[in-house]
Amino acid sequence: MYFRISRNIIQIFITVMRNIFLMWCFSSLSFISFSQSTNFYITGKVVNAETRAALQGASVFAENTTIGTATDAEGNFRLLLPNGGYELVVTFTGFNTGTKRINSSDANDKNIVFELNSKEKEMAVVSVVATTEVKDGWNKYGLFFTEQFIGKTTNSTACTIKNKEALRFFFSKKRNRLKVIASEPLQIENKALGYNIRYALDSFTYEYATQVSLYTGNPLFEEMTALNPGEQEKWQQARREAYNGSILHFMRSVFSQQLKQEGFEIQFVVNINGLDTALKLKNTYGALNFKKDDSTQTVEIMPNQSQVAVIYTKEKPAAAYLAENEKESTDFQFSVLSFLPKHTITIEQNGYYYEQNELTTNEYWTWERVADLVPYDYNP
Repeated sequence: MYFRISRNIIQIFITVMRNIFLMWCFSSLSFISFSQSTNFYITGKVVNAETRAALQGASVFAENTTIGTATDAEGNFRLLLPNGGYELVVTFTGFNTGTKRINSSDANDKNIVFELNSKEKEMAVVSVVATTEVKDGWNKYGLFFTEQFIGKTTNSTACTIKNKEALRFFFSKKRNRLKVIASEPLQIENKALGYNIRYALDSFTYEYATQVSLYTGNPLFEEMTALNPGEQEKWQQARREAYNGSILHFMRSVFSQQLKQEGFEIQFVVNINGLDTALKLKNTYGALNFKKDDSTQTVEIMPNQSQVAVIYTKEKPAAAYLAENEKESTDFQFSVLSFLPKHTITIEQNGYYYEQNELTTNEYWTWERVADLVPYDYNP
């Protein structure tokens, strides 16, 4: 009797485990199918604009991601990208950088061609303004540039520009402006987040009159190899903290209509009797004029007011930030987005948005710079 009961139990156990295994296989296949359906290939070619000759070895990458490749002998390239939008960037020594905005709808476009122009004319322009170049630029402005470009957060202390000799500094007394350019992509080592960043810096400017710094460029991320599981876990935690409350996190939350759940609150900043006042919104997405296009998987927003305050409640401001901004709240992170009046911003499902030069960030988001960037293909 005891043996028969045991055998029945074993048979039941085998049946259950077989069913679990089959369910696991089905789930795995479903997951694989889903994973494949959430990616797309982008293909194209890079040529010399004047001679039409193929450029072999040109660097092709999706800006602000870890995804890149190089062209083959015929100048062809092929990239696999997660669904969403990107700025596709092409660089080649001696040629101007090429860019093109793409998304998953471009997967069927087989004729994307980048025609790169020689930098000869650009170098001639640079030589004209070379009289304003500061010979000992790094010694005089290096620390200031690093604080304005890399940042002054905790993560920035673990960042190093490996090829600082590529930087050239220009100071215009007439305009009271500092301009910085780079002769080659900056190699930035971020040991806090575990990334090596190849940053093709177009230019950096700082206006002393307004104390406003602006920089443009194309970053490509590469994950470092951790020495041990503890270091990898430390990076993952640091990346998650950098992502939380960031503009990337915000844009993704707008797209998915999960602002409140993700810890964001938005208010309109209006001037009343000469004072800036933040007004709470009864209908957040209505006030943003939120519109989603299911066919393109994009969201458009055009706020009723151009100044939008963004409050992130799940993290407090950094102590160093509060030390420089004593009047700021100690309970939440406060940032401001400045929209151009009656201009829409389009958001892709991965958080990429455009036109990026039509949107200005202020307050806390200007505190977090390159040292706190995570790529568009990052998922917490």
